[in-house]
Amino acid sequence: MKRKIILFTEPYKAELIEQEIADTPAANEVYVKTVYSTISAGTEKANFIGDMNVSPNPNFVPAFPRYCGYAAAGEVIAIGSNVTKCKVGDRVVVAWSSHTNINVKDQGNIAIIPDNVSYSEASPTLISIFPLSAIRKTVLEAGESSLVMGLGILGCFAVHQLRALGAYPIIAADPVKERRDLALQLGADYALDPTEPDFAEKVKSLTNGGAATCIEVTGVGQGLDTALDCMAMRGRIALLGCTRDKNFTIDYYRKVHGRGIQMFGAHIAATPTLESSHGYRTQMDEVRTVLGLLGGGRLNYKQFITAHGNPEDCQEIFTRLANDRNFPIGFQFDWENIK
Repeated sequence: MKRKIILFTEPYKAELIEQEIADTPAANEVYVKTVYSTISAGTEKANFIGDMNVSPNPNFVPAFPRYCGYAAAGEVIAIGSNVTKCKVGDRVVVAWSSHTNINVKDQGNIAIIPDNVSYSEASPTLISIFPLSAIRKTVLEAGESSLVMGLGILGCFAVHQLRALGAYPIIAADPVKERRDLALQLGADYALDPTEPDFAEKVKSLTNGGAATCIEVTGVGQGLDTALDCMAMRGRIALLGCTRDKNFTIDYYRKVHGRGIQMFGAHIAATPTLESSHGYRTQMDEVRTVLGLLGGGRLNYKQFITAHGNPEDCQEIFTRLANDRNFPIGFQFDWENIK
């Protein structure tokens, strides 16, 4: 059997290639005909350009060719002999998938989509669990204020989830006006430009002295430094952005230690593998949580999907991602017409 799959064959080069796969799945495998796969902009840009800092493993060295994408949804077309978690014809999310028309994954990476949730809305589910796990680490309580620094796709998901979890007020921060406008639609109470000289004072005024929690997702040292200026005493910050400017320095004594600030590493690699506990859920437990909230109408991801593209245009699309700060927040590849 053949499939079409996007590979980064060298830095700054994406190709849609044909690849052989087995005609039938292995015992625990599931074959899924992909309908939509969603781009995770920060991670995929870093992989596309060959950034050295794309893994928490200190010994990691980027090598090409490499697969890309990890969030997709589609229909089960074949299952292995030991598969019990889904059946042929099921509509499913594929966790740690690829940008391909046929995803091949272990059944442990498959979750059933509720009947009232579309493929497009379900596709970014795995991406959306990253901010949800980060919010859990801050131990947010209903009515506590929260600052979201950076409004890429993860920051926008964080805003929407904070609203569902009862944070108030929610302050969204990004230099790009269009992203601030989207954050207001997704549930932010205020949207501010963090480059304005009085930004920290505005946040403190809106939160009666400082934000109780913060989801820092800029991935930039200056973003974290600015967030620290906005925090209440004993505030909690989840470091969701992958900070890649290693040489940036922060006055930890005055901004962290002296104010009792707690900072939590929120990389998805730090989640438990086998069993969930309070504040630390497995990835697939979080996937099922999100799908339940989507099905129950507590979350609405339709507003995140702002653009679709043809996988055959992958080079143009990833080049734009690498160079355009206004690359669409929720960009999906449409695989329905790819044979």
